[in-house]
Amino acid sequence: MKIKSVEAFQLPMGAGEATSPRCAFVRIETEDGRFGLGEASPMQGGVASLGIIARDMAPYLVGKDVLDHTILLDTLFHKCVKLGPEGATTAALAALDIALWDLKGKLLGQPVHKLLGGAWTTSLPCYTSIGNNSGRTVDEVLRVVERRVAKEKPAAVKIRWDGDRTKQDVDLAGDIAKAKAVRKLLGDDFVIGFDANNGYSIGGAIRVGRALEDLGYMWFEEPVQHYNVRAMGEVAQRLDITVSAGEQTYTLQGLRELIDAGVRMVQPDIVKMGGITGLMKCSALAHAHGVELVPHQTQPTVGHLANIHVLSTIMHLAKPVELADNWERGSPVFVNPSEPNNGRFELPTAPGLGVQFDAVELEKRKIVIKF
Repeated sequence: MKIKSVEAFQLPMGAGEATSPRCAFVRIETEDGRFGLGEASPMQGGVASLGIIARDMAPYLVGKDVLDHTILLDTLFHKCVKLGPEGATTAALAALDIALWDLKGKLLGQPVHKLLGGAWTTSLPCYTSIGNNSGRTVDEVLRVVERRVAKEKPAAVKIRWDGDRTKQDVDLAGDIAKAKAVRKLLGDDFVIGFDANNGYSIGGAIRVGRALEDLGYMWFEEPVQHYNVRAMGEVAQRLDITVSAGEQTYTLQGLRELIDAGVRMVQPDIVKMGGITGLMKCSALAHAHGVELVPHQTQPTVGHLANIHVLSTIMHLAKPVELADNWERGSPVFVNPSEPNNGRFELPTAPGLGVQFDAVELEKRKIVIKF
């Protein structure tokens, strides 16, 4: 089956179209009118990735066979490698890869997880990921945690800092106080993670990490700047708590470097790390090295569905699936797939990804990227 067209577009996500953040999508359509949807990293609205797709990748794909999936994307990777193998190019390839899997599933009449070898589970627990806590008081942190847990009934909670990445160790004592308060609120047995969002020096990370160990936190995410792999590894090796990283890693080689440095929980993101194909490779790499794979995933629609199809195929799934802030923003275009049901995500059984959306609303809102 030949590819007829490749369309790259942005969508304002949420009810307030003018002020909503924009997410980045791609639609690949075949000669018989069937199509697949993919999603790229939304950083800066994904405009860089969408531009690469529209200018450098779409013309090459038109007329090619959909089932030559791997050859097509490996060719495009090397065709565009001088743009940089990490970042916008890899996110563009992730969107195309997800769209091709969605399309392939529709052509073959099977859900993506079946094409990947089958699902160990069709019901995946979620963890609630709560951001922007660096600017909150202790009481404000507790109120938002309590509200989200009551609404979403998650299997675990992650509190994120989302602070100013140009500053380090801004309020170590205050951060520890918030971590203590959340532990007291949720109880001794509740699973909790702590995401520093690159906010500490090595020394600051060690201090906070020791406190988190005493409090029984399960993991400590990106304590230092993600690009300083040596520092991330040093923190990981000096602490007993599991240190995680990888959401800002775009290649398999980069992920291997984190593992080699000592990181024992890796968190690549499907809309950055080569899509479904890329995340399956990450799963194999993590399994080979005996580390946990717990993907980062904050997009509530296409990226989310692609992510849970992959995670359903992993035999020893270590942690719940991320449910980030503002997951409701998929409405009104998408029949929101990231709404948890009693703390769990149900795996779609329709062909492809199982994306459901309002076609009229999508056409009205989309902003097509052209060259």
